[in-house]
Amino acid sequence: MQREIIFTNDAPKAIGTYSQAVKIGNTVYLSGQIPLIPKTMEMIDGDIKEQITRVFMNLDAVAKASGGSLSDVSKLNIFLVDLSDFPLVNEIMSEYFNEPYPARAVIGVSNLPKGAMVEMDAIMTL
Repeated sequence: MQREIIFTNDAPKAIGTYSQAVKIGNTVYLSGQIPLIPKTMEMIDGDIKEQITRVFMNLDAVAKASGGSLSDVSKLNIFLVDLSDFPLVNEIMSEYFNEPYPARAVIGVSNLPKGAMVEMDAIMTL
């Protein structure tokens, strides 16, 4: 199957050797997003709530550029520096996703790029 590389200016540019997303058939693999502001490539000012919200906004932009939306996400991985933020992730996630929710993993990590407190990646099925 042919691979299609997905890019949008509405999400942060890759800060390494990866693409924002890769589409193969009807499956889209969305790379990890941290709370960078796409236009400035700077971390969002604010607390974990603003960071989580910005990450969902970034994922949504890549999903749309891929021809889908967050409702097409079949698997979501969430990486948190502080697992006590897990309830807040659930609260904010409910603003971006409706039932049936995607499969999901939440993983505690010691640190993330650029000092982010949250990162997420996803697999989307169109």
